[in-house]
Amino acid sequence: MDAPDIDSPLAHLSKENFDALEREFDAIHDEVYGDLGERDRRYITTVISVQRQLAVAGRAILLGSSNRGAWLAGTACLGMAKILENMEIGHNVMHGQWDWMNDPYIHSSVWDWDTASTAEAWKHSHNYIHHTFTNIRGKDKDLGYEIMRIDPNQKWQPVYLLQPFYNIVLTAFFEWGVAVHDLDIEAIRRGEKPMKEVLKDLRGIGGKARRQVVKDYIGWPLVSAAAFGLAQAASGGRLPQPGSSRIARRLRGRGGAKTSAVADALDRFAPGMERTFLATLAADFTANIIRNVWAHAIIFCGHFPDQAYTFSQEETADESRGQWYVRQLVGAANIEGSPLFHVISGNLSYQVEHHLYPDMPSSRYSEIAPKVRDICERYELPYNTGPFGKQWGMVHRTIARLAFPGGKPRPKPGPYPGDRSRSGAAAPSEAARFRQRVPAGHNDSGPEHTTGGVEVDPPPRQH
Repeated sequence: MDAPDIDSPLAHLSKENFDALEREFDAIHDEVYGDLGERDRRYITTVISVQRQLAVAGRAILLGSSNRGAWLAGTACLGMAKILENMEIGHNVMHGQWDWMNDPYIHSSVWDWDTASTAEAWKHSHNYIHHTFTNIRGKDKDLGYEIMRIDPNQKWQPVYLLQPFYNIVLTAFFEWGVAVHDLDIEAIRRGEKPMKEVLKDLRGIGGKARRQVVKDYIGWPLVSAAAFGLAQAASGGRLPQPGSSRIARRLRGRGGAKTSAVADALDRFAPGMERTFLATLAADFTANIIRNVWAHAIIFCGHFPDQAYTFSQEETADESRGQWYVRQLVGAANIEGSPLFHVISGNLSYQVEHHLYPDMPSSRYSEIAPKVRDICERYELPYNTGPFGKQWGMVHRTIARLAFPGGKPRPKPGPYPGDRSRSGAAAPSEAARFRQRVPAGHNDSGPEHTTGGVEVDPPPRQH
């Protein structure tokens, strides 16, 4: 039996309100798209450059990964590079946020990212399914990722008793969970997904997994090991290393003069190479875990804290474009933080703005946030936001509580009260100067644009 629904934040709005909201939200999008230019291009190219420099620095430092200090520094650089690549670059480029530049390399149709999911599968399951049907129970596959109960209206199953534990595994290996999630296990189970498509997806996942494993756990460790071997040869064997080679010990166990001679030669260079190989492998593994834990935290905090609303399919039937906007608005939650925090979160700390405008360059979310808050204030709608610790705590409390039967929807925030001074007193709205916007009416813009496989599909414009 479903848990009782809480009052819908849309209930007090009339058709005229929704039509007005549609015009206002469209206007914000068109205003930004009419202003995109060099500073936006410079932003994404700078972020890509910084990410690549961090990756190169990490790889260079890890050539000496047998040293503890080098290992820590190289792993930290590599972990941050992977976070930037995944969050602020890969996710946002594949959303089509930079397609307007017509850059042959920074484009959703050609970009692939350093994670286990294939670009094609992710763009369908995330860009289309999740961003079109956000928080609609039974349609949004990201609502618990088909393995967790994160809303009381989801039917309880005994397997959910384990969700606090397998959530820990999902946190550490999030990229692999997302890759498998893209298969749409529920559709396969119900026989709704043709086996031809299943096999195609499995081949894609298998190919991507093979490339990721070979790159991180064979290729780069071999590069580091070879670099150590060359340095050892150039120094005449003076670099510190273990006393004997593991491979040499195994060869000696077989006996024979030839194997013994080979083992002696290996003892000169291989001990350090083996140690460097394993140290770099461990560094790559750790960097991937760092990226996965961070991505899991940011994404879950943006979707599953107490403030976020979910919807039944009946509530969203015959939804207008204005209603779609409001569902996106109240179905997500922001995370408060510093400018650096926003960048390394991929600006998904502005999850509300991202869901309203998934194709808008992420660097513009902080600029439009006051305009969105102003709309919330005037139309008595909630604007969901909170500190990282608070949002993260609510998410994991929900995961623990809803592992058991029952549960009720948590209290939701009321209408956004407007901007406040430091004393807490009401202050003039930061966005008041935007209240007289006129829609630009760009025919080829909007969150539904279709370049490069970006497939978000809200109801069409009425104007």
